[in-house]
Amino acid sequence: MQELDRSEWEPRASVHAARVDALVAPHLARRDAQVKHPVHDFLFTYYAHRPAQLRRWHPGFGVRLLDAPEYDGLKGYADGAVTSSHVAAQRPLVEGLHRLLAATASRPAHTGCFGLHEWAMVYRLGDDETRHADWPLRLGGSGTDRVVEGHRIACTHFDAFRFFTPPARGLNTLSPGRDDRADFEQPGCLHAGMDLYKHAFRLSPMVPSDVVLDAFELARDIRVLDMRASPYDLAGLGFEPVRIETPDGKREYAAAQAAFAERGAPIRERLVEVCAGLLAAAGSCA
Repeated sequence: MQELDRSEWEPRASVHAARVDALVAPHLARRDAQVKHPVHDFLFTYYAHRPAQLRRWHPGFGVRLLDAPEYDGLKGYADGAVTSSHVAAQRPLVEGLHRLLAATASRPAHTGCFGLHEWAMVYRLGDDETRHADWPLRLGGSGTDRVVEGHRIACTHFDAFRFFTPPARGLNTLSPGRDDRADFEQPGCLHAGMDLYKHAFRLSPMVPSDVVLDAFELARDIRVLDMRASPYDLAGLGFEPVRIETPDGKREYAAAQAAFAERGAPIRERLVEVCAGLLAAAGSCA
């Protein structure tokens, strides 16, 4: 067990909090003003991790914080450190995430989906039925439907696929399910990249907070591409569309998708390593 005295860990915690504050300040201001945002709200509504939780710094399992009364009573902690009993209790979660993350990392990145999952989520819906009904569809309803019908859809991510409209589900060439994610997910998928944030915060406080925050920043940037390539017209918010219905748009999307896969790879690998270490620790406590 590594020990850090307050003069060592407090500056790290302060730097982390300042980094989070800079990232979440716009969201908190919009929340106070009750202003919705179709792009950035996703990280705080779909992902159930509050800004205050993100702001709390954790060194991860195997580190004890000395003179740290702020951590007394926090879930998983005792005497300034994440306990072995907490790690042992989280073993099913860690095993599942390790299996999923390792399987995803073992596959090549596929970059030919062109973000059509967002189009399949509005396929044949009326203007007032879409998830972001305050924002028009860039090609209108019939134009959006023609794009869906004119492309091969091969979504590998269950949490995207499950939001397809009923008539769009049958157009997907794959059938990912809730319980077979490890058989389908691949690192080129934008949602698999965003979900690195979810996997990281679910491992808190066992995983160091810098991993969680790196994953949050990645998810934030991927979300922008996800919505720029969506059928919605968000130019009024400063998001120029990636016109995936055109050859140039497809090339732009695929290049950005590949770059995000490369950026997400070290985060995924680090989470795999953390999970492996936690499983070893859980086994030693059994």
